Amino acid sequence: MLAGVASDAVAQQGPYPNRPVTVIIPFTPGSVAETEGRVHFARVAESLRQQFLFDFKPGGSGTIGMTHVARAAPDGYTVLLVSASYSLVPLRSVELPFDRLNAFVPVSLVSKRWGTILVHPSMPSTAAEFVSLVKANPGQVNFATNGVGSQQHLTGAWLADVTGTQMTFVHYKSAAQIIPDLLAGRVQATPITLSSALPHVKQGKLKMLGMANLERNPAFPDVPTLTEQGLKDFEYSSWQGLVAPAKTPAAIINLLSSEVAKAVRSPEVIKRLASETQLIGSTPEQFARHVSNETERWRKMIKEAGITLDE
Repeated sequence: MLAGVASDAVAQQGPYPNRPVTVIIPFTPGSVAETEGRVHFARVAESLRQQFLFDFKPGGSGTIGMTHVARAAPDGYTVLLVSASYSLVPLRSVELPFDRLNAFVPVSLVSKRWGTILVHPSMPSTAAEFVSLVKANPGQVNFATNGVGSQQHLTGAWLADVTGTQMTFVHYKSAAQIIPDLLAGRVQATPITLSSALPHVKQGKLKMLGMANLERNPAFPDVPTLTEQGLKDFEYSSWQGLVAPAKTPAAIINLLSSEVAKAVRSPEVIKRLASETQLIGSTPEQFARHVSNETERWRKMIKEAGITLDE
């Protein structure tokens, strides 16, 4: 009898989604996650004929939002937008209120922001020349990051590793503090999103070593990637992905993944975002591999460079 009641209840719920879906953003309002996410989920909402509502839970380097989603019912009605720092969660030394390895299931690698290595005008204009300069002057080139253990710091450690060079890392409390010192020449290089770099590049005040994604940006076809310039597989990208609580049914995960893929390929989204964002819309399996590969790469960098994430 109880089994029959449960079956009737499920049948009455109808196909997913039959009520609004909450998208948790573990950052403050106005972040790239929100502005880009609203474009994507407007298309998903239109396709599924259901609302996707944003709920902001910033703090704790994203762990407040993660904790909320980890504790949510695995029914597809609470999902989480994550950034590139998600790959660092398994490597953090602080105690977390959720199982850092098994709390979530991947849905889709939604996009990667176009990125670059931005340098002071006194620096060379190509990656090879920059590497030669750094090799000839060990420790003399200041590489700016937005904090110890940040994505920028790890990217710099990776750059030093693959080129066999030594740079001095200068850590700031926020990315906004870096540009003034880069303009003044107090630091000479930093990884940054293309959209943040372009105003200064167009004014001739700073320059790019190359595109820091694995593919050229169609809007700037003449700008080679760093990989093309000899830094094999080197990439700096501030990506956005979607995850759900563990044990969310595979049918729901696959539906959401498919809808995100459709959204990022829609003419409206391409028109709005393609110049700033490399639109992807991966499968859950592809996203899982992406996170795993990044985590292992950062694990190696942290160990070899003696970096502490939770300072």
